[in-house]
Amino acid sequence: MKSSRLLSILLLLQTRGRLTAAQLAAELEVSVRTVYRDIESLHAAGVPLYGDAGHSGGYRLLAGYRTRLTGLNAGEAEALFLSGIPGPAAQLGLGPALAAAQLKLRAALPPELRAQADRMRSRFHLDAPGWYAEDDDVPHLPHVADAVWHSRALDIRYRRWKEPTDVDRRLEPYGLVLKAGRWYLVAGPGPEPRTYRVDQILELTLRDEQFQPPDDFDLARHWQRHQTDFHARLHQDQALVRLSPHAASRLTGAAARALLATGTPEPDGWTRALLPIESLDHAHATFLALATDIEVLAPPRLRARLAETSRILAARYASAPG
Repeated sequence: MKSSRLLSILLLLQTRGRLTAAQLAAELEVSVRTVYRDIESLHAAGVPLYGDAGHSGGYRLLAGYRTRLTGLNAGEAEALFLSGIPGPAAQLGLGPALAAAQLKLRAALPPELRAQADRMRSRFHLDAPGWYAEDDDVPHLPHVADAVWHSRALDIRYRRWKEPTDVDRRLEPYGLVLKAGRWYLVAGPGPEPRTYRVDQILELTLRDEQFQPPDDFDLARHWQRHQTDFHARLHQDQALVRLSPHAASRLTGAAARALLATGTPEPDGWTRALLPIESLDHAHATFLALATDIEVLAPPRLRARLAETSRILAARYASAPG
């Protein structure tokens, strides 16, 4: 544990420059006293590390000193090779760079870790998109990524779902997110960043204009909040239902969580639960797929609509096809 922490201190100082004992303690989730002891251990091991006193002081490495990757453990080496998903890297135009980086990393590993990393690559393959989703055509993705990286504004023609469908926008691209095989651009300007599907960008022009993202913008935190808000807007109604064991086992996502929270077993083995729904249309289609394994008790409009659909289906299949 201590050897891993010592290596972490070296890498933090190597990548970030000067850091105080308090900053190192916060990063490593240890006490400042522990950091002092670790710094003494690094000094004793001959690491060219020194500290500056005063308000703007801190610890730093001697200029030019670099540690090697021999401090990686087996799990870390395996994870690094597993994290390089080739599909998204190729879409970003980074396929050759990823291959070169993995080659250099592999060459730097000790023989025993190299063998374990190779075994990981041969046994595990990550394929993020779902079975029934075609890969999005994202011809503008490398240009969007370049704009994100260099903080350059964009002019785009974008296709949205409401009228007018095709609109022109000037964007300040803050970051890219890959979600379920689909690329999203988070961009300003404005008081709140907006999200755009990259595959819906019809035309793109890089402006000869740079911008500064908001100082307090954090892409991961923004995306988490965006997802939470999306799900809150998505499920704005509820349905009271009875589910057979088979139907209960088929629920996923918000419906499965609601079943756990509200489900009440009934004497016949079915479960009564309050499930979130997006709309009557969506719930009608979703619950029809469960056929006779579900009974909708409320709202009355949804129950009546399902009953009418059932009557139409019964009449349609009551006689031989013409």
